[in-house]
Amino acid sequence: MTPFVHQNSIVRKIWGKSDTILFTFAGAAAEFALNKAVDWLYFTGRLPKDPIGRLFSTVTYARQIVFATKEDAEKAIDKITSIHGAVENARGAKIPDWAYRDVLFMLIHYSLAAFELLERKLTAQEKEDAYEVFLRIGQRMNIPGLPPTHIDWLPVREAHMQNDLGKSRYSADLFLQYKKALGTMRFFLLKQAQILVIPHRVLSLLGFSHFSLLSTLVPFYKISRLIKLDGAIKWLLLPAEYKKQIRELDVVPA
Repeated sequence: MTPFVHQNSIVRKIWGKSDTILFTFAGAAAEFALNKAVDWLYFTGRLPKDPIGRLFSTVTYARQIVFATKEDAEKAIDKITSIHGAVENARGAKIPDWAYRDVLFMLIHYSLAAFELLERKLTAQEKEDAYEVFLRIGQRMNIPGLPPTHIDWLPVREAHMQNDLGKSRYSADLFLQYKKALGTMRFFLLKQAQILVIPHRVLSLLGFSHFSLLSTLVPFYKISRLIKLDGAIKWLLLPAEYKKQIRELDVVPA
């Protein structure tokens, strides 16, 4: 069976570890709150009602794509497209093409940023490899206007951040929901983690400091993985009811 993502792809390494996945979605959670199409996430009410549950739901779909055969991955992508179509029909409007691109662009940026933060710098070839996977996902979803290569994508990504982000009442409310779901201490740590991976544009709009208190702890966290203490750290940082899901993120399917 032909895999959707080849066995040696950097994407499998990024999406095969819970810590890189969690940092990916920590960053995306910050940028989501600023997107000018965030009202679509409020239409169904699912994200503000259960932001952590929504995270793991999204991770499940992503991993189904990354570690699946080409046929099964395309079925998963088509299901995502179908879900979006149902939401559009219910609202009687169409999600803008630029909003679809923004979400895809977030997954690209934060996947790479999380890996580089926790592992090592990526080569230009690895970045192109990762981009090619997300490009095929976007093409399967019929998202128009996607640049053909990672190099071509960089200025487009920057333009999207300049044009499509802005602070709104949804921004403040979404962060309030994050705080309710995580509690005060975990919410504080979430914001410190977000600072490590979000771009300057997002930092500026959110009014975050450019310095994270976690920056000095990242090297110690890397060491904790070598002595198998990282699992305990992750369990402390996320609510107890999600321990099982966190553990499963580290199980890379064959």
